Amino acid sequence: MKEIKTLAEGKEFKAVDFGKFSGLGDFALPLGPGVELKGKAFGGQAVGANGSEFSFQVFEPGQEGGFYHTHKRHEELYFFLSGTGEYQVDGRNIPVSQGTVIRVSPAGKRAVRNNGTEPLVMLCVQYRGNAFTTEDAADADILQEEVKW
Repeated sequence: MKEIKTLAEGKEFKAVDFGKFSGLGDFALPLGPGVELKGKAFGGQAVGANGSEFSFQVFEPGQEGGFYHTHKRHEELYFFLSGTGEYQVDGRNIPVSQGTVIRVSPAGKRAVRNNGTEPLVMLCVQYRGNAFTTEDAADADILQEEVKW
């Protein structure tokens, strides 16, 4: 099984490397004794995130996500990075390809499949729904420091 490599870390950050997207199929997510989901790698814990989770996943041609699901509290953003496929939410099929982004609320019933001829690569970002406020949109502090490369 492939592992996420740590590139650098400090008190306020951690950088990791998942490798090339063409190698995502070498990751495996254990789901239970003798059961694993190939091609999926979670990264939140790897970078020390405490406000969200994210995962990369690759679906080979003809592969489905395996299950229809909802969440109790988590909203999800799905970013499609390469390939073509279909995303189903609440019974509606949406064609997806590189550049497609889909947001699904916690109660949305969702699934994905690759109906194309190339691997479908997806990034999913998961976070607590209804937590972002208009004040959060102005959260950044612009520093008056020169960036030195």
